Amino acid sequence: MSLFKRIFSKEKKETLDKGLEKSKTTFFSKLSKAVAGKSKVDDDVLDNLEEVLVSSDVGVATTLKIIDRIEARVAEDKYLGTDELNKILREEIAGLLAETNIGNETEFNIPTHKKPYVIMVVGVNGVGKTTTIGKLAAQFKKQGLKVVLGAADTFRAAAIDQLEVWATRSEVPLVKQKMGSDPASVAFDTIESAVNQNADVVIIDTAGRLHNKVNLMNELTKIKRVMQKVIDDAPHEVLLVLDGSTGQNAFEQAKQFSLATEVTSLAVTKLDGTAKGGVVIGISDQFKIPVKYIGVGEGIEDLQVFNKIEFVDSFFK
Repeated sequence: MSLFKRIFSKEKKETLDKGLEKSKTTFFSKLSKAVAGKSKVDDDVLDNLEEVLVSSDVGVATTLKIIDRIEARVAEDKYLGTDELNKILREEIAGLLAETNIGNETEFNIPTHKKPYVIMVVGVNGVGKTTTIGKLAAQFKKQGLKVVLGAADTFRAAAIDQLEVWATRSEVPLVKQKMGSDPASVAFDTIESAVNQNADVVIIDTAGRLHNKVNLMNELTKIKRVMQKVIDDAPHEVLLVLDGSTGQNAFEQAKQFSLATEVTSLAVTKLDGTAKGGVVIGISDQFKIPVKYIGVGEGIEDLQVFNKIEFVDSFFK
């Protein structure tokens, strides 16, 4: 039985459990080897555990925090058996994540005092950015919200076409121009259209190029400036999409995009196809940016709000 009170529905919880299965299986296989032949948590076990956490993409800084917490427990209890390590790890990781007020949501919510609520989505090509936008649109629409999408990634015809497929599937309007158009112009048209339609939420896709940070910064700054000609405090949220299967590379992308623009929330995708789910723990701890959504499968319902209690529960189940 779960140690935590269930927050998610049974179906949503099963999806999360299944999505984290590879990460969990790999992690506990490594953990078993780390404590093999040992009955007590000692320095050797802690060294091995540090290696397990780092190789599971939790990240060095977060790993050291977790090890410090467990060392404190060992010093206090004098004797901790390796059979207790799973429970202790779970408690300390949950405690680490609980130190922030992020990852408490259970449903797809947007602030009601901003209308339309404008979300600008950033991220490199291939991370699942356009798919995440489509799934978000479907989830907001399901809640009865009026959604407008903007195809401002005008450098790839595939990005515009893919977003159009999602818009059709979700039955939400899409504002687009031809490939090569000025992204800021598309953003302007999208915001203007959303205001005229009395929309609740606007989601704008942007180009996913990181080869030149100065160009990226200039482009995103220009898009923001043009948006503000229609809504003076737009965008209300800048959502960075990261591919969880890239492990430490996701950390690097988060750093680079944070330097290029003010990122306010994160979505970590493709966790179901990887053993690198520990990256969510590290990113949640290291960045002062909330992980808001996680992708644990291909279906629309498989984009979930990130809830740290449910995540830790599924990881250590």
